[in-house]
Amino acid sequence: MATVAQDDPIEMLYERGVTDGLPVVPPTRERVDRMLAGAPWRRPDELIGVLGPQLGKATVEKVAINAVMAGCKPDYFPVVLAAAEGLCDSALCAHGLSITLMSGAPLAIINGPVRGKIGLNSGHNALGHGFRANATIGRAIRLITMNIGGARPHGVTKATMGHPGQYSFLVAENEEISPWEPLHVERGFKKEESAITFFGGTGFFQVADFGSNSAQRLVSTIGGTMGGGINNYREYPLMSDTVLILSPEHAHTIAKEGWSKRDVRNYLFETVVRKPEDPAASPPRGRAAKWTTAEGAVRKFRSPDAIIVVVAGGTAGRLSVVIPGWVSEELAGSAPVSKLIRLE
Repeated sequence: MATVAQDDPIEMLYERGVTDGLPVVPPTRERVDRMLAGAPWRRPDELIGVLGPQLGKATVEKVAINAVMAGCKPDYFPVVLAAAEGLCDSALCAHGLSITLMSGAPLAIINGPVRGKIGLNSGHNALGHGFRANATIGRAIRLITMNIGGARPHGVTKATMGHPGQYSFLVAENEEISPWEPLHVERGFKKEESAITFFGGTGFFQVADFGSNSAQRLVSTIGGTMGGGINNYREYPLMSDTVLILSPEHAHTIAKEGWSKRDVRNYLFETVVRKPEDPAASPPRGRAAKWTTAEGAVRKFRSPDAIIVVVAGGTAGRLSVVIPGWVSEELAGSAPVSKLIRLE
């Protein structure tokens, strides 16, 4: 008598351990070929890179298999390929994100015309559920990390807590409503190009401020939330970089006084500190000493550039999001990486 797994390809894939805990789409030859047709300029056997922690070879076809399982449409495949390139970039340290006891996961930030072309949501519920492109591209990133990189929980992946972003962790910048230039332009791409930026992130904090009507007051509220993420881990100011996702209402409150993204970063760098009288403070040591102010306070951030600012979310709601990072590159951790999304 046949077993359930033999009769049901979804159950068979569960038995093989290639799912993220949710059902996946069986990667039939026909489906994989349709996915590959979404980027016909790439050969199926082309090696994109090697992905840790178990040094799996990420070929175009293997990436396509995981994109199928995640539920992606072929139109999404160029984004998934660029994501695979980012995961294989040693600067991101994807293997470290996969094996850390902290709850690390690569946050993908999408910019450029591809957002509209494939239906990525950058408005209300920008970090939430309900949109196929956002959910399945983010999920493909996780499946690639698991099935090519070998990062499976209770195997080499032993995060003490984990977080939901390990299923899918993706946001598209709401460039059309942002008062500033988009992230990919800041990082050297042309506005008409599309790009994916990876950031080694942990769980996020929401910042609710419905009352501040000035840039300084609002950014101070945000800084207070960022400071709440201070913890004693080795050399604290080098603990992590941070992504700040500003809602459109918050972004425009700040920008109407002429503040730029650079002004936001500079203010946070100068004001988010741990003072010596803080009961949780410890004397600065090692590299931390050079981030100490004249008053003896230790800065949260190693530089203003340790803060990435993007605009996303709905037009109603004075709520923003702070996403602390894993460990900064200064501690042999993760650095943000950006890759061009080739669309033809």
